[in-house]
Amino acid sequence: MLLVTLCLNIAVVILKAIVGWWTGSLSLVADALHSVTDSANNVLGLVTNQLASPVPDRDHPYGHQKYEAVGALGVAGFLCIACFEILKGAGERIFMSSELVTVTPTALWIMLVVLGLNMIVAFYERRVGIRLGSKILIADAHHTMSDIWITMAVIGGLIGIWKGLQWLDIVLAFPVAILVLHSGWVVLSANLPWLVDEMAIAPEAIHSVVMQVPGVLNCHNIASRGLLGRQVFIDMHLIVEPQDVESAHDITEQVEAQLEEEFGPTRVTIHVEPLSYQERSISY
Repeated sequence: MLLVTLCLNIAVVILKAIVGWWTGSLSLVADALHSVTDSANNVLGLVTNQLASPVPDRDHPYGHQKYEAVGALGVAGFLCIACFEILKGAGERIFMSSELVTVTPTALWIMLVVLGLNMIVAFYERRVGIRLGSKILIADAHHTMSDIWITMAVIGGLIGIWKGLQWLDIVLAFPVAILVLHSGWVVLSANLPWLVDEMAIAPEAIHSVVMQVPGVLNCHNIASRGLLGRQVFIDMHLIVEPQDVESAHDITEQVEAQLEEEFGPTRVTIHVEPLSYQERSISY
């Protein structure tokens, strides 16, 4: 499914870029760059399925899922540079250039085909995502829907330019460039916390779940990192009622099972402390 939508999104980007180069429209070039994020999302989805596996190996004992985040940061950087180039081109056209945008009926028909492809991708991806329960597909469908509205606005601008309103192209280039920058920020803000090991689950929430396990007296020094729903790593210190190692081990197994049931895939490291140990704080 991701491979099909990737091919369709690449076709959309190519068609927009060709028409943008043909007409000289800055707003259309900006729209093409915004559509690159759709293809990038598909590529990240494919990378997730192939490279970003949570299964560890000898060289990657914590799994490979950060490959996806590293790729996403590259996409964010590309979008920021693209936004700068679009705004620079718009400024040059305002102050130094008299270049005219040339719009033909053929270019408008091509853009209508592009709009149709975007709609097909968005509705098909959403339907399949709901049927499969895939968050990646549903999120990508929402992003493609936003791309549809931008493309419709650009087509409206091209029609205005066709009727002689040349200033419309420069005016439309600015908001579309800002949307490109916003897409880059969304990608960055979604992945940077993961790379810097930001807290994945509030320690209070973990504490509440762990304290429900029979035999647990206290849970403290709790830390978590990772991506909730995908793979979370949890560290904690635990005080349990039993004194023998085997019984204490059984309780830690119950704690791990309870955390996985509550928060999804988790990998828990538990340090068991003696019954006499006291600690008031639950986090670092």
